[in-house]
Amino acid sequence: MPGLPAYRFPLLNHRRRFRLPSNHRSISSYVVNPRNLYEAIKTAPSTIALEPRIIPLCAAWFPANDTEGRTGIQVFREKRIPGARFFDLNKVINTHSPYPHMLPSAEDFAASISELGICKEDILVVYDTKELGILSAPRVGWMLKVFGHPKVHILNNFRLWVEQDLPTEHGEVYSFSHSTYPVSRLDDTKLATFEDIREATVDYNKEGREGIQVLDSRSSGQFRGRHPAPQSDSSGHMPGSINIPYDLMLDPETKAFLPSDQLKKLFEMKGVDPLKPIISSGTSITAYVLETALNEAQFGSPDSRKVYDGSWSEWTQRVRPWDYLVLKEQNSY
Repeated sequence: MPGLPAYRFPLLNHRRRFRLPSNHRSISSYVVNPRNLYEAIKTAPSTIALEPRIIPLCAAWFPANDTEGRTGIQVFREKRIPGARFFDLNKVINTHSPYPHMLPSAEDFAASISELGICKEDILVVYDTKELGILSAPRVGWMLKVFGHPKVHILNNFRLWVEQDLPTEHGEVYSFSHSTYPVSRLDDTKLATFEDIREATVDYNKEGREGIQVLDSRSSGQFRGRHPAPQSDSSGHMPGSINIPYDLMLDPETKAFLPSDQLKKLFEMKGVDPLKPIISSGTSITAYVLETALNEAQFGSPDSRKVYDGSWSEWTQRVRPWDYLVLKEQNSY
């Protein structure tokens, strides 16, 4: 029938809830490959039971200037993991902020998760689009973690899931019975503020500074001031920041994360010191690709890594001439 899913896992029917059996293949790593996720889903029990459930969470998102005019919900309807739910990254945000995709309030976050019928005990596996590869899933996965969801993973990635001919379905979005997701306090120890960045960058070349490293995930053209950012008239970079374009962390063909040893070599080549604090920035989307890659490479202490949610958009709107003698460094390289 038109509009109905072409294929679905019976075990992922949204009206059922399952307890994982003793022989269930657990998901041990934060970044999980498609085959491991498929096997974990496949070995789920076939009888109605209690928690937990494995729920694929589609975070499909395209930039507003996408040349083909694609949207996340459009590609979700066209092809998705059976039983997946759609997380709208354009809606689960701070709608009052002048900066794009800033974190929502704890109350708004809980309400959005409740609308998806998700419970605190559920195992969530966030994934991106097959068209772009890894991009927005790290943002959503990180958000879930800092709002206290205990079991979150990132699929590496949906393009490989499709290429490996693992099951997919298509059709309209399911309706789910609302849950009552608890309101949890944001773990703000994982967030860097504008003031943190200003303090780190003002003194970046002075003796005795704390050594906080600000990493920038934007393209080298934007970082060097040659290309304007899509949502900004300005380009350039924060003084002393280190440019690591997010696409360097991905396989050029599959757009999946590189193996952890290759990620570690990339960070070392860029001169990042794992013994010093690290702040990931760039855009409110790609900064989280960077943080996830650092986590995957086990580079730097998790306790000394933060993400600057406002990133370049907030920085360019809030920084003032009296903060620096020169706001944009002139690069000769």
